[in-house]
Amino acid sequence: MPGPGDFRVHGYLPNSFCVTKKKLIHFQENLTFPFLFQLKYIELQKGFSLKGCWNENFFGNENPLILELGCGKGEYTVGLAQAYPEKNFIGIDIKGARLWRGCRTVKDKNLGNVAFIRSMVDQIESYFGPGEVSEIWITFPDPQPGKERKRLSCPRFLEIYRKIMNPDGIIHLKTDEREFYNYTLGVIRDHGLKPGFATDDLYHSDHSAITDDVIKVRTYYENIWLDMGKKICYLRFCL
Repeated sequence: MPGPGDFRVHGYLPNSFCVTKKKLIHFQENLTFPFLFQLKYIELQKGFSLKGCWNENFFGNENPLILELGCGKGEYTVGLAQAYPEKNFIGIDIKGARLWRGCRTVKDKNLGNVAFIRSMVDQIESYFGPGEVSEIWITFPDPQPGKERKRLSCPRFLEIYRKIMNPDGIIHLKTDEREFYNYTLGVIRDHGLKPGFATDDLYHSDHSAITDDVIKVRTYYENIWLDMGKKICYLRFCL
């Protein structure tokens, strides 16, 4: 059995060491992606240069701007970008190791309509101007049991979204958590809003009332949950 400091000599590496080294490599590569933005708090306070002008100064077009919040590895963001090249997509997550996977995919596939932001969701008002966002996707968020103010569909977050979305903006929610789905339904109804579409069993609903991106773009875990027989809830509404 190797002693302390002998791991490399004996070709033995603890799992924790391997994972940490891999993450460090990914974090370094993240710095090379021109479509990944990860500003420090002090930098953000000075003002983000692309706020209010993403299409003009980054994407170079006037296409609709769509966000995925808590995008993880960016599977949904990338899937949507490939399906809709006439739209621009930005995935937002706080975990740099997760974002690395999405960034690698964007680079490998040479997608020009995708960007990522490493940030807490409650800071997105610092990145986008009033009316700049056309749609928001909330895909399989942490249900935050017992922590209502952290739920991405709580009133606090809806007010943030309202400030950056255009008047016709649409919010999509996909979740395998029935309680989170019911909670969100209650929030929007308490605010006098009506769901454009709502189902607690997406893949056994009338698909004529929803767009292809809702059912054809799936995350890795969504496919696993479907194979396990779990029901997927979907909700679409405007603010």
